[in-house]
Formats: sequence, C-alpha cells, structure tokens
Amino acid sequence: MTIPIQKKTSAPIEQTDKRAKVMLRVNDLSIVTDTRIALVDNLSYQLRQGETLAIVGESGSGKSIASLALLGLLPDSLIVSGEAQLADASSMTVQPTTNSLPIANSKLRNQSLKHVRGQRIGMIFQEPMTALNPLHTVAKQIAESLRLVGVPKKQWRARSIALLNDVNITDPEDKLNRYPHELSGGQRQRVMIAMALAQQPDILIADEPTTALDVTLQHEILALLNALKLEHNMAMILISHDLNLVKRYSDKIIVMRQGQTIEQGKTSDIFAQPKADYTRTLMAQDFGHALSISKSNDSDVKVLDVEQLGVQFPIEKSLFGGTKRWFDAVNNLDMTLKTGEAIGIVGESGSGKTTTALALSRLLSNQAKVSGQINIGGQDITKLSKSELRQFRAQIQMVFQDPFASINPRMTVMQIIEEGLLVQGVIKRVRQQAVIESLATVHLPSEFVHRYPHELSGGQRQRVALARALVMQPQLLILDEPTSALDSTTQVTVVNLLREIQAKLNISYVFISHDLKVVRALCQHIMVLKDGKCIESGATETLFNHPQHSYAKQLLQASMA
Repeated sequence: MTIPIQKKTSAPIEQTDKRAKVMLRVNDLSIVTDTRIALVDNLSYQLRQGETLAIVGESGSGKSIASLALLGLLPDSLIVSGEAQLADASSMTVQPTTNSLPIANSKLRNQSLKHVRGQRIGMIFQEPMTALNPLHTVAKQIAESLRLVGVPKKQWRARSIALLNDVNITDPEDKLNRYPHELSGGQRQRVMIAMALAQQPDILIADEPTTALDVTLQHEILALLNALKLEHNMAMILISHDLNLVKRYSDKIIVMRQGQTIEQGKTSDIFAQPKADYTRTLMAQDFGHALSISKSNDSDVKVLDVEQLGVQFPIEKSLFGGTKRWFDAVNNLDMTLKTGEAIGIVGESGSGKTTTALALSRLLSNQAKVSGQINIGGQDITKLSKSELRQFRAQIQMVFQDPFASINPRMTVMQIIEEGLLVQGVIKRVRQQAVIESLATVHLPSEFVHRYPHELSGGQRQRVALARALVMQPQLLILDEPTSALDSTTQVTVVNLLREIQAKLNISYVFISHDLKVVRALCQHIMVLKDGKCIESGATETLFNHPQHSYAKQLLQASMA
C-alpha cells in the first residue's frame, strides 16, 4: 500500500503555546547496567508540538542514552524501565490519545518499535561521517528512508531533490550523486537532516548536531532545524553541551549529571536564575588566558616557517588518466611560529584548516599537489625522502579531533603510546619509562597502561592521544579540533592541561578549532582562513578586539551570540 508523503497543513504552533498538543510524555525513565549502576535515574518530562527541549550535561550524564532508549537502540545488557507515551498520530486534538512506547527490555521491543523509528521519532546523530554509509551515494541513502514509508520509486529523485532544497543544500542534483566523503561537514549534516525529514516524523531528536561544525555553521544548522520544526509542526529534543546554542534555540532545558536530573524548566528562567551550583558551573565556562611569552628565553627561534604553501586536489580526470582540473584547497599561505608559542587557525568548514595541518605534517595523499616551503626547525620537510621523513617525524606530531577513531581499539594504552618509540627502535625498558612519564604529564595514573580505549571517557582518550604525541618529544604539536567532541567542563580541563604543557615543555602548537573562546585562551597568534586563503592574521587579542576583515568580524559576532 502506498503511503503519501505530504507536509502537515495545520498552522505552525507557537513555541510558547501551552495549549499545544503534548507529543511525548516520559515518566520515571531509568536505565541501569547489569551490575546495578544507574546511568539514568527517574527522568520525567513532557514535550509539546512546536517545542524544543534541550538536554544538557557533561560527558556520561546520560543525556544521549535517555533519548536512544525511546527508540530501543540500547544494548540488551542495559535494563530500561519507566513509561513513555507517544501521542496518537491520527489525533490532532489538544488532548490526544496516547500510545505507550515499549521501551522496557523484551523480545518484542524491536518489532513493536519498528514503525516508530524514523516515522514517528526521527534522529540526527552526532557524527554524520559515521552515521552515513560511505559506500552509498546521497541519493541511495535518502531513497532508503523514502522506501520505508512507501513512496513510489519513480518519485524518489524528485522527493530527494525537494528534501535537499528544504535543508538549503546548493545544487541538489549534483549532491545526490556524491558520496559522504565528497561533502563538507555542514553538507553531511544537512543530508542527515534531510534523511530524518523524509519520513515526516512528529518528533526529531538531534544528538549534538553541531559538534564538529564551525561557529557560523552551528547557527545555520540550528536555525534551519528550528524553522523546519515549525514548518512541519514537529517537536524537537536537542542534546548538546554548548549552552550558548541551547540558550538561543530551546524552550525548555533539562540539566543532567551522572544520570540525575539536576534542574529543569523554561530556558529563560534557568539562564536568568539557575538554582543548582552545577548549572551555574556549566554556564560559567572559564578557559583562562593564553600564556605571556617571555622575551628572555629562546622564543626568537623559529620552529615553523611556511612560505607560499599551496595544496591542490584533482577534481576532473582526462580520458587517459591525467588531471584536467585542480581544486585549490590552500593558496599561498605564509606562517611563522616561534619556540613556545601557539598559533590558532580558524575559519568555516572547507576553508582549508585541516588540509593545512595535514600538509604541515606531510600526511596528505599522493594525489594532492603541494607547493611552497615548510621549514620545521630549519629543515624543509617537503624535500625529505620517505626514510628521512620517518626519522624526522618525531619532531612534528599531530593530535586528531576524534581520539576514539585515531587510536587502535585493540591496543592497550601502553601499546598505543609506545608505538612511535617502537618504530624509532627504542629499547623496551626505556619505552615503558617514557610512557609512564608521558601519562604523568597529561595527569593520568600509571595504572591506565593496561586499559583499552573503550574503558576510558572521552576526555581520558584525548589525554592518551596527547600522551602518544608528547612521548616523542616533538618541537611542534599540531592539534586538529582536539576539544570539539568534549563537553564544556572537559574542554576547560584539556585547555588548562595544554597551557600547562606549553609552559613546562616550551613546546609550540598549531591549534585548529572552530571554538574561538578556546583559541583565545591558548594561542598568542591567530590566522583566519576563508576559501583556502589567509584573510587576516596577527596577535590574538589585537584581532579579537579590532578585527579588520568583514568575515573575521562575522566569525567573532557569531561566537559571542
């Protein structure tokens, strides 16, 4: 039977209208492990049509699993109890009949929730590159959602183009034929939203939908979600650790900590007068100030000197395998960094930040064409052979955005950190002592050497990744969005740690981030990129207080909003 897909035609519900239909009621939701550890303890709330409920808290607070429980997406080893009631889709009255969601553990749970997932409750996951299938085109992945609700195959392309237009993707016909890795971060997130909207859900769960995006894109995505929510008369649960975004785009807030509900109520009331100390701590993010570099030491020594750096990628091949057209990802970039200093590279998604980092560490693919000079410690690394680079690589280390993806899940912490020393031929006794010292530098106990990555929190995994880089005693450390996937309190801890290491080891940082507050707290210099070009650079405080370029002003305004 064909199920037509149409936009709901009733008038949009005002967010503050208390007469709006109650879409979801959750009473005493609890999630415990098989060892009786409570992950969520008696969570209760109700969600009205046209409303956005934000659930905030630090890593491990239970905010994500509380929403996954509604869709039965938790492992069977977790025991779920409580009551969740979903409004009857056929009833548009103020007091609709309700259907109980079978969230408790049972053999019939998956079958019972099959028609709820996607069709009644849609979900946008945190990392679209993980959630999207890398082997299928955008067209095929959106068509899968359309097929599930009975849209005829001949309508798939037209409906997919309409959905991509709804989420403001330019040239949707072209994007349908692309694979996820060929899209920018913002485009991938919009594709995820389009897939969620394809089944016209009543409730949309957005789990950290802007974590890996730059500040301007964050506001674009959440403004888009808010507009689509009202247009389609949906309700939304927004899971986030960014309180600035929550303040602007939510109607109600639940603050969670270690599974407990610390505080809940209207967004305006909680931000005006938070009752709990923990809530006030979350709101008062104090990253501190960047180090003042003394002129009396060896700070005049150049660690990094980049001249006319250019990076091109092939975008069109000729009939015989040659390249007809190139894409300029980075164009004529100059950069200087002295011993013990940090430079922050900021810009929107696709501006060339990560490409620059990969070029500096010579981690780009062979297809990329790199030009210019990259001098590290007086050595032009673009002229090093593979064997010479292998020995020199200890001088330049990189910490990636997602530590869970960048460290081997089958290795212990000891094996992860000592791997570089092993390649360098360091003997076992010296390696093990260096690992212990490196863990101490990042404030992790030596007992962690026997643990595996899945046994660590997000902040602990990032410290392990940092220890792996520091154990090589590099001159230059490149950090690519090292705090973007962390909650606010863990971000503050990691930034303080990086500042402490910078002072202790006199190490230089190239710090890439979309969070300008973090950049200001860590870096003495800043560089703003747009479309692969440096549009403004200088001392951090000077640029923050007196930006010259209109785009730099726009970035700063968005970060303060």
